[in-house]
Amino acid sequence: MSTDILIPPPKLGLTRIEAAKAIGVSPATLDRLTARGLLRPCRVTYRPIYWVKELERFLKENSQPSEWRV
Repeated sequence: MSTDILIPPPKLGLTRIEAAKAIGVSPATLDRLTARGLLRPCRVTYRPIYWVKELERFLKENSQPSEWRV
């Protein structure tokens, strides 16, 4: 007897709330970043979908080396 384990596919896009949590900001801040053109959601549906790759791009382009030393 075969036991097939169903593995869900990785999420490619996140909802507004999920995207905000993923990058550590509030949904309102995510909205402001989108309004300023810093984040570009996909608008295939009536609500925005944030691609994981788009969130990664945003974080890479807007991160700066930390001056904090422990």
